[in-house]
This record gives sequence, structure tokens and C-alpha cells, in this order.
Amino acid sequence: MARKNNLRRMQVAAQNRSLISMKNPKSPISEQYRTIRTNIEFSAVDGEMNKILVTSSGPGEGKSTTTNNLAIVFAQQGKKVLLIDADLRKPTTHYSFRLENHTGLSNVLTNKSTLGQAVRETEQENLYVLTSGPIPPNPAELLGSKMMTHLLEEIGQLFDMVIIDTPPVLAVTDALVLGNKCDGVVLVTSSGKTINEAAVKSKELLDNAQAKIVGVVLNNKKIENTQYYYYGAN
Repeated sequence: MARKNNLRRMQVAAQNRSLISMKNPKSPISEQYRTIRTNIEFSAVDGEMNKILVTSSGPGEGKSTTTNNLAIVFAQQGKKVLLIDADLRKPTTHYSFRLENHTGLSNVLTNKSTLGQAVRETEQENLYVLTSGPIPPNPAELLGSKMMTHLLEEIGQLFDMVIIDTPPVLAVTDALVLGNKCDGVVLVTSSGKTINEAAVKSKELLDNAQAKIVGVVLNNKKIENTQYYYYGAN
């Protein structure tokens, strides 16, 4: 029983960290996510910023946590937001928001479900989630398909902001095939973990894929005399 209680506490703590902008909106970290939101909005001066893709160089750099919280702070601003888990290899969004994942993006792309059937509401007002759905054998092909292009066009008309979580750039091509279908890309890095060469290579690959990088988020940068971490965009 004690082991189950400890596991439960660990799961709740992990969810609170992943959704800190919703669980603790007055925290310094939540404020940094709002700063990133503002920076993204300023980057849209010369054009529409409706679909944002979030990726990283490698795993464990805070990509999905950043994606979740960006979606939350845009929804808190009053925008109707759809968070898409397009990591069709190791999806996590349904765990973070405690949603079932029997029906999601992969079902819609294979005509096994409609968008309306697959989109889920969340505890956060104005925020909706399209989970990954069952993991398919051909993620890159699905994400690069005409069906995905048409789906993004449809979603862009239904929602004020679309935030897309994708796998790391250097691991697979998924983020690259989606990058030029979006209005902007946010690259997530982790202080002390992301190797400079990896970040540079990721930027080169995204540039070659004609993706528009609108900013870089630095995770886990300690600030002097505080227990919190810094999240920022350049």
C-alpha cells in the first residue's frame, strides 16, 4: 500500500511539473512561459502565427513540458487552443492531461475517426487536445501526407492557436516534414545537457526543411539565489 501511495505522489508531482502553468499559474516558471508566449506573438508582426511546432535536438530536454505549458498560457489568454501530440513514437500528452488515447491523430489521418470525435477537452478553459492515438508503423509518412496538410488547414480555421509536439530533430525526420507546414518552430534546449553542435545541427536541418524558427527555449538554467529554473526564448 505504501509503495502505491508513493507512486501516486510521484505521478501527481510529475503532472504538476508538466502542467505548472495550470497547476501553479503564479509561479516564476509560469511567468516565464507567458514571456515566451509574448515573444512568439511579437515574432508574428509580419504574418500570421497560427500553428507553432515545438521540437528539440534530442530526448529529455523538456520539449513536451514546454509544449504543454505554451498551450496552457495561450489558452489562459482567451485564445481557443488545440494541442496536438504529433510524437507518434513516444507520445506523452495523454499522460500529462490524464486523457484516454484510444482515438487520436493517427486515427484521423487514416480515416478511422473524425477530428470532432478525436479532440478532447481539458481542465483548462479554451484548451483542447488531440492525442497521438495508437502508434502507427509509419509515423513520418503519415505526418508528411496530404491528409496531414489538409487536416492542419482545417484545424487552423477552427482554432486561434495550434501547438504541435513532435519528436526530437536529430532522432527522426518527423519534425522536419511538419516544420514547413507550420507558421513557426520553437527549438527547446536544456542547459548543461544539449550539446552546442547538436543544437546547431538541428537548426541547419530545420532551415534546410524551410521551417521558420521563431525562437529557442533554454530549460533548466539555474538562477542565482532561487530554487526555480529559467525558461526563455531568444
